[in-house]
Amino acid sequence: MSRTPVQQRTTIHYAGQVQGVGFRYITRSIATNYAVSGYVRNLPNGNVELVAEGDRWQIEPFLAEVRDRFKGHIRDEKRDTQSATGEFAGFDIRF
Repeated sequence: MSRTPVQQRTTIHYAGQVQGVGFRYITRSIATNYAVSGYVRNLPNGNVELVAEGDRWQIEPFLAEVRDRFKGHIRDEKRDTQSATGEFAGFDIRF
């Protein structure tokens, strides 16, 4: 069974002890293993925002790896999925 590529944009806000633990840098490193683009950044309220675009068959394992790596730090995540915009050239850390 072949998987039909579906381009999507997933935005997740992670809550918990997600700042000051290398979340952004490790997430960017994990992203290099997947065909995803977007960014990760700290938010003023202590949460972290991750925006990833690409084929859902790349996004889902990418997000699963991030979740697994920070399972002791993530208390909650709010997720929104939309159509991809194609605006990103790579995966970056935003400040």
